[in-house]
Amino acid sequence: MVFAAPGEALTRAEELLGADPSPLHASVAHQVIGIWQRDFGDTRRALAHLRRARDLAARAESAEREADVLATLGVALVHAGRTRAGLAAFERGVARGSGHTRARVLFRRAYVWWVLGRHGEALEDVRRAIPVLRQADDVIWTARALTLRATVHLALGSVERADADFTAAEALWDTTGQEHDKADAVESRGLAAFRSGDVPAALRLLDEAAERYAKLGTPTFMLTIRRCEVLMAAGLATEALAEADAAVAALDGIGGQSTRKAELLLVAARAARLAGEPQTALARAAVAVRLFAGQRRTWYETHARLVLIEARVATGPGSGRLVADAAAVAERLAAFGAPAAPEASLLAGRIALDLGWTADAERHLAVAARSRHGGPPLARMTGWAAQALRARAAGSARGVLEACRRGLDVLDDHRMTLGASELRARATAQGAELAALAQRASLVSGGPRRLLGWSERWRATVLSAPPTRPPADPVLLTAMTAFRELAARAEEARTDGGRPAPALEREQRRLEREIRSRTLHMRGEAPGDGDRFDVGRLLRRLGDEVRLVELAVLDGRVHVLLCGQGRVRRFEAGLLAEAEVEAEHVQAGLRRLAHPGAEARLPLVEAAGARLERLLLGPAAAHLGSGPVVVVPPGRLHRVPWALLPALRERVLSVSPSASSWLRARDTAPPPGGRQVLVRGPGLASGGAEVPELSDRYAGRRTPSEGGTGAPPAGARTGGGTAGPGATVVLEGGDARVPRVLRELDGAALAHIAAHGTFRADSPLFSSLRMADGPLIVHDFERLDRSPYRIILPCCDTARFASVGADELLGLVTALLPLGTAGVVACTAPVNDAAVVPLMLALHKGLDAGLSLAEALRDARAALPGDAVHQATGWAFSAFGAA
Repeated sequence: MVFAAPGEALTRAEELLGADPSPLHASVAHQVIGIWQRDFGDTRRALAHLRRARDLAARAESAEREADVLATLGVALVHAGRTRAGLAAFERGVARGSGHTRARVLFRRAYVWWVLGRHGEALEDVRRAIPVLRQADDVIWTARALTLRATVHLALGSVERADADFTAAEALWDTTGQEHDKADAVESRGLAAFRSGDVPAALRLLDEAAERYAKLGTPTFMLTIRRCEVLMAAGLATEALAEADAAVAALDGIGGQSTRKAELLLVAARAARLAGEPQTALARAAVAVRLFAGQRRTWYETHARLVLIEARVATGPGSGRLVADAAAVAERLAAFGAPAAPEASLLAGRIALDLGWTADAERHLAVAARSRHGGPPLARMTGWAAQALRARAAGSARGVLEACRRGLDVLDDHRMTLGASELRARATAQGAELAALAQRASLVSGGPRRLLGWSERWRATVLSAPPTRPPADPVLLTAMTAFRELAARAEEARTDGGRPAPALEREQRRLEREIRSRTLHMRGEAPGDGDRFDVGRLLRRLGDEVRLVELAVLDGRVHVLLCGQGRVRRFEAGLLAEAEVEAEHVQAGLRRLAHPGAEARLPLVEAAGARLERLLLGPAAAHLGSGPVVVVPPGRLHRVPWALLPALRERVLSVSPSASSWLRARDTAPPPGGRQVLVRGPGLASGGAEVPELSDRYAGRRTPSEGGTGAPPAGARTGGGTAGPGATVVLEGGDARVPRVLRELDGAALAHIAAHGTFRADSPLFSSLRMADGPLIVHDFERLDRSPYRIILPCCDTARFASVGADELLGLVTALLPLGTAGVVACTAPVNDAAVVPLMLALHKGLDAGLSLAEALRDARAALPGDAVHQATGWAFSAFGAA
């Protein structure tokens, strides 16, 4: 019962002890309490109860009862870090038991061998136990043994064997009422999905297991460890670190298992390393090594030593000692049959290369490179990274590029199994080293065209295919509606009382977690992107007038790839770090200029723009010609207001996440009919004053509304279903509600959304536009069949992004571009609301005249008054895409 209804089992055991039971029955009760405390509570209390259960079994003169308790006690001792005493208890248990009881003891010892990382012994004990358990028709313990054997197979990389055992165990669990064991089976299937490379399925199954455990009220430390592993593989290392650290604190709070604490610390160390926090990784890994050594868990200790060496390499120079340590770890992992062995060999080879020890490097890298032909995607990428480093050491640029191409192809296939755009973007971090190696090789031997090709190979790849549309999941839709309502109530509370509403905000965060969790479960539907970037095609589309400026960053320096007139030229510019600092100064200046009275800062901002030009364009600024310019910046420069740069200030200027994205936007045809949608949300300082004027312009005249907020003009629509071709739809007041707005936006030719924008750096896909019924978030836009061909977002922060993965951006604009939008006008900085109105009116005047967004924005800037506030407002807006 303790694994079917843990709380009820504990209560009944305590009741039994209060009724003066016989030694035999008292032994059972103490054992049940010991199991509960061991797995869900205080390990010290567990040991006390289990020792009492053992003594009572001896008094009852029941050898079988004593053997059973000794096995439970052995597990508890090992989890408490007392490995030698635990194994001794098992020796006595095996000796005291017979037949069916001995098989149960052997199963539990097999579990302990697995905990200790001694997989051969685990498989031997479970091999001896399963036939006896089956012969005794012991369904529960047979299912447990099959689940354990499958888990051991997974640790050794035998996914097919594991899957067969998990399937057999699940069929047995379906015939029982063992709810905790059933939850464990779901958790195990999640682990199997992860090992086979199916991250969305792994997240879904682990979340399902968590829900089952929550109903039983049991802690989930092992589940946390597995979930953190999946999160790291998905590029969510910061989240994994937070979850692991929280679990360690919770475990310490209840005096829980020392073995689990060590495993959690190991996971936290790995997550910290991947999250770019090497000092944290160093601290966590050092404690994990010490705990594992004390617990005599060599398998885990070796894995922890690998992370420790990685952290040391990240925090200081390499050394011969680190090469030797990494090589020793690689040998031990290979002897264990651990899938992480190639990773350790790659580390040893990489350190040796940095030291100039080419012979040692070749030996270690050759071993690591063997993994490129089989196994999970990330293991194969490790092998291709090793092969690329071997080719670089041998001076073969061709070999480097081939290895990088093969490795990135593996990662492309892996990314496309992910349905969520966030996971696709973050997963690219796994290929950052391959991309950098290829770019360096191209720079040395291939000329500007090849460098452009490799820059595009790994730039804004998340935009290469639309994300999987969220399923028609009633739970997800309900959660999104509830989230919107709560967010609106929380905003209202802040506005009315000036103070936040903690209860509302807590529930809002819970719903955010639920929405995000269910979104991450989506599996990708599209195959790998077969439409490879073609430099020749780009040059043909640019023609003789347009210049495309792609900025590639190699070893911290900006390289300008200037494309146009049938050729690609390369220029060296400044250091990326200096450009980032200057861009932040410009942002601060624009924020000040958004308020009257800061006119004296205008020359300072203009001077900063000139410095930015020198750092980002260098000598290429003198070769831009006189025609339109498309700028393709790296992700870390997404906040640069490009129109402020002197060489770009008077030009037709657009920005694109990649040259490939610009080509796709150029090839995107506008929808038939030309429907315009004008949306005015609440809470704007200007009241969205341009919207009534624009509706008059598009429809000819305007009439007052019943509520005084302005009614649609003749020829426009606000009620009923989606407007027909050529219509103008005005949504404001109560009509500007998220479901209605989304319905009208779907397939529109032009959308102008005047709404308060909020950028969420902590969770960019919850960045939002405020509607009458709450926030319109990025996840909502992903439900559109086709987002509007052109979108104008006149409010602050609508063009802010979070830089993630290798060179990816997450935000509102990048969510729209793969969904059918060919052009966006959005803002990279806070702006003066009143000054936005004339800019928007002038922008739409240009569009009426048949200009593109970039042309209309250039003319609109020129038409603004010359004061500092209006000039800063014009510079803050950018045209993205090619419409």
